Amino acid sequence: MLNRIIEETKNTIVATVKGAADILGTLRSSVKDLVVDTLRDAGEVTGAAIELVSGVVKGAITGASEMGTTAVEASSDVVSGAVRGVSEAGGDIATAAKEAVRGVVQGTSEVGGDIGNAAVNGVRGAIKATQEIGGDTGETARSAVLGAVNAADEIGDEAGRTVRDALLASAELPKDIVEAAIGRRDQGSQGEQESQEE
Repeated sequence: MLNRIIEETKNTIVATVKGAADILGTLRSSVKDLVVDTLRDAGEVTGAAIELVSGVVKGAITGASEMGTTAVEASSDVVSGAVRGVSEAGGDIATAAKEAVRGVVQGTSEVGGDIGNAAVNGVRGAIKATQEIGGDTGETARSAVLGAVNAADEIGDEAGRTVRDALLASAELPKDIVEAAIGRRDQGSQGEQESQEE
């Protein structure tokens, strides 16, 4: 099902964005509509359904890349649209941010883009959308950072380092929240390794 969502989203984005005067604005509103439709089709807005958001975002990033927009350029608007879509469907904004930024990192990696800057822009897009919706930006930022780092770690050690370095170096993100989220994530993985070694 996830592969179908990724492919359908990519095709929809290519068809919708082609010839649009405001490419990023069209991308943002298309992703929002696709997320609302996907969650409506899932029947309920639970954690499992919200995980489908990463598929929509991944498809949007690959579709935008096919249209000549880089993943870094598209990531903020794609994540913003996804967070707005989940909010409109009545889902949890922080979970939406986590899944959306995960999709950005996965999609950017697939198209050979700059995953560090795409992750930073994705987290920025999540925070901006949450501010405009009136949600908890601190919780959203934390979840979005975790989504980026988790996805990067799944790709490999180098990707994990690249994304951590980019997030920590960004002057546009709340440094205390980024450091705390990455610190908790890394302590959690060390604890898992230690318990596996015992």
